[in-house]
Amino acid sequence: MKPENKNGLSGLSGRLAVVTGGSRGIGRAVVQLLADAGANVVLNFVNDNQSATDAVSTAQSRGVKAVAIKADISVLQEAEKLVEETLKQFERIDFLICNAGIWKGANVDAMSEEMWDETLDINLKGTWAMCRAVVPVMKRQGFGRIVIVSSTAGQRGEANYSNYAASKGGQISFAKSLASELGPFGINVNCVAPGWVNTDMSAAALSNPQEFESILKLIPVGRVAEAEDIAGPIVFLCSDWAKHVSGEVLNVNGGSVLCG
Repeated sequence: MKPENKNGLSGLSGRLAVVTGGSRGIGRAVVQLLADAGANVVLNFVNDNQSATDAVSTAQSRGVKAVAIKADISVLQEAEKLVEETLKQFERIDFLICNAGIWKGANVDAMSEEMWDETLDINLKGTWAMCRAVVPVMKRQGFGRIVIVSSTAGQRGEANYSNYAASKGGQISFAKSLASELGPFGINVNCVAPGWVNTDMSAAALSNPQEFESILKLIPVGRVAEAEDIAGPIVFLCSDWAKHVSGEVLNVNGGSVLCG
């Protein structure tokens, strides 16, 4: 069933998006913005049932179809089940936003194997698992947009968070590889690389007045991003306005990290 394009050049209305980690933070902001643009949404979550339910209700209030599906996307079988359930309900998947992630760190000589594995499994393997499950669907359709939420840490590294930086740098290289591989099938793949964002993930650091001030000094625009500031560029990369953009890393960091 091909979606009706009711939204002119943007090409979002009537499409179906899967957003991992969609119950809170950046993911939830993406869900709401997609719903505002007329896209139907499958919101993936792992633990927070109430937040997922609230996000679905808000999206549905925009007049679109929205459902929440619980799955640990770091496990390939669960990622595949998420895709299977989505297809049962919607028959297609137009947009995949790989947003689920964690931010934990330690000095490299004190980092546990468990912390390393957990970070790489969720951030990088989870991205691979979702793409592995979704790409065959997009190939059959001859259309797809994949947006991977990486980080400035994946571009410049991050002291005491080498595990996180490695996972995010891996996402960027993975996206560039997929852009070359999947372009002939009508599938665009891009990354968005946020800097500091006011979400639960960074709440501990941002709630410390001294650390907050030191962070703020590094951001030329003079403020920490809100989740909505990141959602806009993500949704842009799904739209027809970005149909000739693939293999790119869109930096959304207020000028704090200037990467070409």
